[in-house]
Amino acid sequence: MQQQQCLLLPHLPNRPSLPNRTPRAARLVVMDWVHGRCVMSGRAGRTRNIFLVWLIWPLITLGIYHLVWYYKVNREARDFDQRIEVNPVVALLAITVGWLVIVPPFVSVYNTGLRIARMQQSAGMERNCNPWIGLILFIVAALYPLYYQHELNQIWAHYQTPEEGEQVPLAA
Repeated sequence: MQQQQCLLLPHLPNRPSLPNRTPRAARLVVMDWVHGRCVMSGRAGRTRNIFLVWLIWPLITLGIYHLVWYYKVNREARDFDQRIEVNPVVALLAITVGWLVIVPPFVSVYNTGLRIARMQQSAGMERNCNPWIGLILFIVAALYPLYYQHELNQIWAHYQTPEEGEQVPLAA
């Protein structure tokens, strides 16, 4: 079995490009050998305790941990499936500074739910993460980290809880 990457394919976002311009967001989709076949792969994220994520660490760090968690969740989505387009910094800014405009935090939380659902699909699981539930839980006492981290933990459990950053095969 070959240990190295078998193929690198350019991934271009589904956006119309302007004439005479090269797409700036072109990324490489990583393919690896798994069981003698070349398949798309991504990096696994971290399994976290949902209650520590939602209540304990944010209380101890005066809310800073929540911002770190939100950044990491969006970065994990991007690293897990490179077809998921997200800039974790922009997602984080939307839930912090975005409150000045009111709408961005709601859009960001909803989109994060969509990304987690896409991650589930990429892992070969059913898309169970409902971004509307996440949005409602965001409005009701900021309970959405419980829900979103639970859904992420299910993805990592599907892969038998790999180490953070370990390459895992994607189903779709």
